[in-house]
Amino acid sequence: MIVETERLTLAPLTVDDAPLIYPFLSDAEVMANLDQEPIEDPDEVAGQVAAQVEEMAAGDAAYWTIRHTESGAFLGYCEFIDLDKRQSRAEIRFVIDHKSWGQGFGSEAVNALLAQAAGDGLKSVVASSHVGDNRAEKLLKKLGFQAEGYLKGAVHRDGERRDRRLYGLQL
Repeated sequence: MIVETERLTLAPLTVDDAPLIYPFLSDAEVMANLDQEPIEDPDEVAGQVAAQVEEMAAGDAAYWTIRHTESGAFLGYCEFIDLDKRQSRAEIRFVIDHKSWGQGFGSEAVNALLAQAAGDGLKSVVASSHVGDNRAEKLLKKLGFQAEGYLKGAVHRDGERRDRRLYGLQL
């Protein structure tokens, strides 16, 4: 199913999207506030995308590409992981190209996908951010997420332990 907003087209991830995902996963600036280090090998990204497509086929996750409708530019991706159908909840994560930060694309995409998920029966969503990732925290609060927890030293990146803030949203 494709979801369209005023400026964006959100479509399920396919294995053909791996070359579009690679620049994000290899970009140190984009990956600075994510749990994993940048990935240098395009084949590793292709394998990761293929595994994500399999997760979607099994109904365990949903991965969406984010494109600018008018230009067709690939702006990022959004994912619902750890789908728990029994409890009607999932975790959401999103990545936007750093050249497109500050233009409202993340908010527009995530808001549309939350509405879609609610329509599909999802009742609650969790999200997390590295403490200090002010852009992500601002976006989550704008979308109505509430801070629900703090995980001290939850992420090991770049030789250090980082804290993570947890957010929740009832749909």
